[in-house]
Amino acid sequence: MTQPTERRGSLDGQMVLLVAGVADLAVSTLGSALGTVRGMLRRSDGAELATEAERDLLARGRLVIDRYATVPPAHLEVLAQRALARRAADDV
Repeated sequence: MTQPTERRGSLDGQMVLLVAGVADLAVSTLGSALGTVRGMLRRSDGAELATEAERDLLARGRLVIDRYATVPPAHLEVLAQRALARRAADDV
């Protein structure tokens, strides 16, 4: 009867280790990102860099909208159009 309790403790311990690992990764990534931002702010071409970053973000936004906002044509509609095109080709 001690196995379920030990297993539960083991899962709790694993969860704590997992959360600690994720937190460490987040802090490490944030520190690295802040260092990169500091380096960019020291550059003399900051305005040009910001303009380029804005263009890049706009292009990425367009790609995301195009990828997820457009609705593909209905499958049966496509099949019906192909059948009509075949009939028209056969009649000619």
